[in-house]
Amino acid sequence: MSAVAPATRGTAEKDPSVQDNKGHVPSPARHETPLQSILARIVHVERNEIAALLLSFAYFFLVLAAYYIIRPVRDEMGVAVGRDHLQTLFVIVFFVMLAAVPVYGWVTSRFAKRLVVPLVYSFFILNLIAFWTILSGGGRTASIASVFFVWASVFNLFVVSLFWIVMSDLYDSGQAKRLYGFIAAGGTAGAMAGPIITQGFVRIIGPDNLLLVSAALLTLALVAAMLLRRLAPAHGLAVASERPVGKGILAGAIRVWQSPYLFRIALWILLGNLVSTFFYLEQSHIVGETLTDRTARVELLARLDLAVSIMTILLQVFVTGRMLERFGVGVTAATLPAWCALGLVLLAISPTLGVIVAIMAVERAVAFALASPAVKVLYTVVDPEEKYKAQNFIDTVVYRGGDAASGWVFNTLGKTLGLAGGVVALTAVPAALAWLWLSFSLGNQLKERTASAGQNR
Repeated sequence: MSAVAPATRGTAEKDPSVQDNKGHVPSPARHETPLQSILARIVHVERNEIAALLLSFAYFFLVLAAYYIIRPVRDEMGVAVGRDHLQTLFVIVFFVMLAAVPVYGWVTSRFAKRLVVPLVYSFFILNLIAFWTILSGGGRTASIASVFFVWASVFNLFVVSLFWIVMSDLYDSGQAKRLYGFIAAGGTAGAMAGPIITQGFVRIIGPDNLLLVSAALLTLALVAAMLLRRLAPAHGLAVASERPVGKGILAGAIRVWQSPYLFRIALWILLGNLVSTFFYLEQSHIVGETLTDRTARVELLARLDLAVSIMTILLQVFVTGRMLERFGVGVTAATLPAWCALGLVLLAISPTLGVIVAIMAVERAVAFALASPAVKVLYTVVDPEEKYKAQNFIDTVVYRGGDAASGWVFNTLGKTLGLAGGVVALTAVPAALAWLWLSFSLGNQLKERTASAGQNR
């Protein structure tokens, strides 16, 4: 392509020596590539940030595609072990998370930041290969299925959490405001690609071999992360200190307990997982009773993931920003508990496969596209130490604590007290209503904190 546009297109080069009628020297014309022109219509990105932005997009795409390939496999194993045992597994996941977070903190406190991603991701890649070796060798037992379910439930939190830690290490707050939306869309695209890959290959290579596909994508994500950190200084990103950093879980827990604001956020997460996990347990029970073929179950769960991803990206593009701006954080966060309260009533009336699939599809899409971004906004008015310590505690231990509590509570109601599934669903309605009230309460507290911060400037 010629460096000078043809005169017939009316874009002749301006002579810098010629002044305009106000005495200013015009800036030289800047030519945009087609890629730059397209990106400029979608996201406010500087020219020197484009390469880093696309690498970040690809990184998140690969991470979530890797997880969403094995998610239906995990969920099918959850169906295979049965609802009763699944409730026990959620308790085990909670205690494994309690043990894993301090180990992760030890890694970050002992190794340079550039080594954390390779160490953690390599560990998970080797885990995937080990599971594939066992399963392909005929070692698929109830115990192995349980171990894989627990492992996958820990895996997804850590790989995504580590991705956002890398992002916060590379982008400053101004860049994050401009670029995070586009980067997050990479994750949504990956969440869509994973189920498509699963549905396309599960009957060709079998469910077990999907683990190798996931391992390959996670390896590519590791390459993208390392390349991004290496090229960051040349693409407008300021890499923070490479010194090891410790993140003690006890400090985060203390902060949450001491701050009424953070405590309410933690309670919001806890109640949300309590209700959402009930839906997940019912999904496993109903799917297991309705579909007896393992491959058919994987296909259904993969289609569910795909539907959720499509709804999520549509909401993210057309609804999320407008809703947050017009109605605020409280109302936006409240959409999730409001739908879940309705879903509990619907499930009590008709506990069928079609009803639970519809409830789960909308619940997950609303959670990812509306409620989760709204809750993340709540952390913008807390100090840095609370962001890095308390938020880490809430996103891991409190999050999985909701899973464990749900399994214990609903197992007690269903088995010990002998309540039917529809009645158990109705007993969860008060928790959903308390969750709904917390949404509006947190929205009001955010307004007060924002106003107070503005007055103190």
